[in-house]
Amino acid sequence: MSLRNPKRLWITAALLAAALPSAAQYPGQVTKTEKNAPALRAVAVFEWTGDEAKPKASRLIPICIYDGQALEDADEYLARPAPIALESEVEYQLLQDGKPVGLFDVERAGQQMGFWIGLGRWKPLPRPKPAPTQVAKIDEYGDAQSDEPVLHRKHHANESGSGKGSGNSGTASNAPPPDPDRPVLRPAPDTSTASNSSSGSASADDSDRPKLKKRKGNEEDEGYVTSVAKLSDPNRPHLFRGKTAGYGADVAPSLSGMPREMKQMVAVSDAVDRPVHLWSYSWANPGDEARMKAALEDLARAALGLNPPAAPVKPKTAAKTSSRSQKPAQLTLPPQPAPLLDEEFRVFELAYGSGATMVLSAHTAGTGAEEKFVTLIAQPDLYGGMSVLVKNVTDAAHLDDKPRMKLVDAVDALADNRGELLFELRGATQRQFALYRVLRGDATRIFLSNAAALGSVAP
Repeated sequence: MSLRNPKRLWITAALLAAALPSAAQYPGQVTKTEKNAPALRAVAVFEWTGDEAKPKASRLIPICIYDGQALEDADEYLARPAPIALESEVEYQLLQDGKPVGLFDVERAGQQMGFWIGLGRWKPLPRPKPAPTQVAKIDEYGDAQSDEPVLHRKHHANESGSGKGSGNSGTASNAPPPDPDRPVLRPAPDTSTASNSSSGSASADDSDRPKLKKRKGNEEDEGYVTSVAKLSDPNRPHLFRGKTAGYGADVAPSLSGMPREMKQMVAVSDAVDRPVHLWSYSWANPGDEARMKAALEDLARAALGLNPPAAPVKPKTAAKTSSRSQKPAQLTLPPQPAPLLDEEFRVFELAYGSGATMVLSAHTAGTGAEEKFVTLIAQPDLYGGMSVLVKNVTDAAHLDDKPRMKLVDAVDALADNRGELLFELRGATQRQFALYRVLRGDATRIFLSNAAALGSVAP
């Protein structure tokens, strides 16, 4: 991802080295001492209600931090007491399906429902710089034989210069005599000497004349570091960002609880500019998507117990002979499949050339144990069928024992140009977040936040 004005989460090698003597204080101990120690990469979830550009209420939930060696829980990593992922003015890039759609600057941190949240400002992406204007060059040596009017400069006998040919006139010796009726563009008189003298005197005589202040380089790309001496622990690594002004947006109110209209988005903070990697999958045959979705829906209905039982087979009876013509048998239509509520079907290409990875989530109607939830991670097999990698089925009465899996999006958490699937594990009163890596026909959980919060979920 590439931002012209980077204001993202990162840590310098010098501060890393300074933090090593007291690193045992922190749960996320940094062991890298090389000068090229990797920068931190933080993954979070941005939640909001209302319009995306002007949310009514919002919050940022830190998920994990990759320190170059392992994924650490961002809710606890270098927390004194707030986690380092929620330091003031740390900037996150908001992503949808891998595409940058906005920015979020953290202003302050707090606790809600037992976990840390960040409050701040949503901002649009910076506009790309306009392409430089192409200026047409003037041809000073046109075709002397043409009788058509031209818009380029000609040398004349009364002008001095080397020109073509011999002599001081600047005209060629074999050129035809000039046409008195031909329009010619005359050059403007040279006033540079007068201008320079007058401007010099004006600047010297008029001390109150306003001047334009010239920018020194790209000031928006400059970073700053808050004085370490002001911190309670001078050896603690500090996050810093390039500072900009003029956005003027107010801090959105804190989002409370988990309202039904709440929406989620992946947020990433990284000091390194990385190319945009879209996770959407393009089917070679458009009909394959509909076929795969229908097959995955059948598997979801079977997991939820929604498929009707098979009709009993009637025993065959001997046909009765009758002189009357028999009436044609009436065709019975198969029953309509049971509806899947709040169905979400997503298809990802988590690495270039890796094929399709599908995720389907839905639930049934009802309350308590009658309301069931299902989430499936699947891939097409070599024979055109469906290979289910993860199946999560639970009901509303046992969410704290077995939470439901709700897909957030794909994200490159390890900065290796490969996407992981980020899920929210939502219980009745608590929740966690998990990352799944899909590789070689297998889905492995590589990270789980706040592991003691909820019951077990199949890894």
